[in-house]
Amino acid sequence: MAKTLEETTKMAAKAGKNGNKKLSALTGNEAVAHAMRQINPDVVAAYPITPATEIVQIFSSFVANGQVHTEYVAVESEHSAMSATIGACAAGARAMTATSSQGLALMWEMLYIAAGLRLPIVMPVTNRALSAPINIHCDHSDTMGARDAGWIQLFSENSQEAYDNTIQAIRICEHPDILLPAMVTYDGFIISHAMEVVRIEEDAEVKEFVGEYKPDIYLLNTDKPVTMGGLDFTDFYFEHRRGLADPVSKVKDVVLQVGAEFKKQFGREYGLFETYKLDDAEYAIVVLGSTAGTAKVTIDDLRDRGVKAGMVKIRMFRPFPYDEVAKALEGKKAVAVLDRSDGLAGRGGPVFGEVRNALCDWPNKPVTVGYVYGLGGRDIGPEMIESVYTDLQEIAKTGKALNLVKYLGVRE
Repeated sequence: MAKTLEETTKMAAKAGKNGNKKLSALTGNEAVAHAMRQINPDVVAAYPITPATEIVQIFSSFVANGQVHTEYVAVESEHSAMSATIGACAAGARAMTATSSQGLALMWEMLYIAAGLRLPIVMPVTNRALSAPINIHCDHSDTMGARDAGWIQLFSENSQEAYDNTIQAIRICEHPDILLPAMVTYDGFIISHAMEVVRIEEDAEVKEFVGEYKPDIYLLNTDKPVTMGGLDFTDFYFEHRRGLADPVSKVKDVVLQVGAEFKKQFGREYGLFETYKLDDAEYAIVVLGSTAGTAKVTIDDLRDRGVKAGMVKIRMFRPFPYDEVAKALEGKKAVAVLDRSDGLAGRGGPVFGEVRNALCDWPNKPVTVGYVYGLGGRDIGPEMIESVYTDLQEIAKTGKALNLVKYLGVRE
């Protein structure tokens, strides 16, 4: 039986309370399930897949216990889960689902439909490798495969960020200037199944922050009848797809606005990305997800030894904050981009491509190299990250890299 919030709070090893905020010992999946409980969506349609199963399993217990007023739909596949979620959202409901890996891949065509119909669906995604070979552990190949489907993507370093990002994603997606779906991603098993202390906000405060979903256009509005998903040939298809670019261009400002409001109400600050000891850094790495925590420990150690190391942790990967990232990295001697997926594009991973694109026309741009690491859940420790900084110091001496892309920690 899934634990209730009260039970998990008791397990917090005397974490106690901070004001009226509860500190709870929770896994990432539990934290996200509680965020969904507090959001109280009208409809959740889902199908289980490791390591995301717990999210909707726990949430279903909230439904069964009467803690939410959600219509829970158990479907026969992830494709059906997204189809049902699309239908519910199009009808005017606040709708959510959750998935991972092959489940996300099975949703493929429906992801494009959700974005194309401008439906503000929020979907937690527990990052997991894609087959083949079959693997249930973490890398980012699943969400990277869906990076151009028109969904906002928010990456999380830990359980607290996964919880906070899920709550903020509702506000971002439902903003009248946006109306796009979003994935809130966090690393499978590393975050999803690892227990850590998470601050769970009061239900009433989250409810106030999230607000009610009041769509202007929806299928069940008989006063404003509409058609959704109609056939669109050469006459208007181009214009309708072009129309998606406009709300995408506004996402950045809304993410910052919602992040500022979240800080005002709950005290935790979120932007497009986070920097760590970057201001005076000579060598910087760019990372996503849980690896940022390991990188911070490594950076502290290197700083103690006189190496001016720093980091950029991307939070909003889609749409990518090109100008802001380029400005943050301008003037560094050398930069390494760490990808937990391989783009199989002949030159590094997806994040490497975006960062290089961002820096391409920027003055005083650093030499930038890419590293593919951690595929299929392979660990990355401080010694591996330190080796990247060692490489950057060598690159800085000559101003060029012998190898533009390396595979970090793979047996040759």
